[in-house]
Amino acid sequence: MQTCAGKVRGLALGGVVSFRGIPFAAAPEGLLRFQLPVPVDAWDGIRDATAFGAAPPQLPPAPGMPAIWRPRDGLDCLTVNVWTPEPGATGLPVMVWIYGGAWKTGSSSNPSYDATKLARYGVVVVTFNYRVGFEGFGQLPGMPANRGLHDQIAALDWVQHNITAFGGDPSAVTIFGESAGAGSVALLVAAPSTRGLFRRAIAQSIPAGLLTPGEAERVTAVLATQAQVPPTSEGFAALAPEAILPIQDAPLRETEARISAFGPVIDGELVTSPPWKAINKDTGRDIELICGFTHDECRLFTENRDLSAIDLAAAATSLHLGHDAVAAYHAAYPDNTDAELFTVMLSDALFRMPSTWMAEAHAHAGGRTWLYDFTWPSPLLGACHALDVPFTFGNANTPLAARLVGCPPPPDFIALAERIQQAWTTFACTGDPGWPRFALPHRHTRIWNIPPSTTAYPLTASRRIWEKQMPHLVW
Repeated sequence: MQTCAGKVRGLALGGVVSFRGIPFAAAPEGLLRFQLPVPVDAWDGIRDATAFGAAPPQLPPAPGMPAIWRPRDGLDCLTVNVWTPEPGATGLPVMVWIYGGAWKTGSSSNPSYDATKLARYGVVVVTFNYRVGFEGFGQLPGMPANRGLHDQIAALDWVQHNITAFGGDPSAVTIFGESAGAGSVALLVAAPSTRGLFRRAIAQSIPAGLLTPGEAERVTAVLATQAQVPPTSEGFAALAPEAILPIQDAPLRETEARISAFGPVIDGELVTSPPWKAINKDTGRDIELICGFTHDECRLFTENRDLSAIDLAAAATSLHLGHDAVAAYHAAYPDNTDAELFTVMLSDALFRMPSTWMAEAHAHAGGRTWLYDFTWPSPLLGACHALDVPFTFGNANTPLAARLVGCPPPPDFIALAERIQQAWTTFACTGDPGWPRFALPHRHTRIWNIPPSTTAYPLTASRRIWEKQMPHLVW
């Protein structure tokens, strides 16, 4: 297969041809380490593209889990992977996945993101790596902010210039992602500079939280103190990535309302405000958009915590809610224990309300918008955060699926996965996933369960609490 930088050789398996580890930008090392991505040099001959490239620098996602990145892997991580059902075809819709991981972990080599099953629906699927943690989002004087987001834009630019060779249509690109990947999707939709790179978008669990420049600078200062270097580009350039990773969570000691010290920074250029605020100014309404959340988002984070003595008032304060928020939640959810209410509050704050606000702002601006609530109850963690990922790709035999879905998966896993994959790929093809649009004031919402259904927006009580408590955040 011919790309702009040279030829690549892929692997045919299961009726789909995959190409892995194709560089879309030069290795961000040396003088390029904290810079924006730059084009990769061309190569001679045929490059083997049967193995994933290195992940970006990061720690294992949880203690005891295997390392995704090791120092010997280096920094040559900016690569794309392509699955195509018909290498000789033309005009197939393209779906580009952006992984999550709290802005500090993630890799396109994760087996959960194997796109073989999704490509069989007649779409070309692309996944790629972007820089995470300090490498991708650390604020340094004289260095560009949001390098990880710029990596994503560079990957989308690669798609525009190369995907035709793989059977894809560069004018029919859908970006989709989960968690930090959904946050990336929302920000890219809202950014004027991304026009022409994609036509449609699917955001699965949009997270809250952007950093102001001051907050990002404080993160850098804390890390510099921990590492005993000046908080400058020269000081951090002298540190290997593996020297930063063990101290990357030190800034979190100042707050309990974040799960990562890193994330997109309001730089006044690429990121100007929360995406639902930018959308409300008409930016991005031309992009057809699906937003959604899992119903029990934060059970993934609270299930194994002892919440028997949880202080809901303190929790509300950490989420910047007012003093009467706890009473409002008790009134809205009278059958919930304090521990259950904490999970509801956290789910609203971190994912459910941001996803709702994005849908509302996009619809209010005149965009074609759809919303969903993934309620299928896993026997392990309910409808928790990231549960929709195995369904999106149809991969039940992965570590993530085993943890969230169960091993073996329940009998209805395949049926629901097929319904979701059909909806996502139909949306990529036609701009309509197959249920009524989220148009104000009706707010039709897809309920992903067996059987799927469509109903009125299901979180009205939470939505009203946040409208009253945090009106400056709501679109």
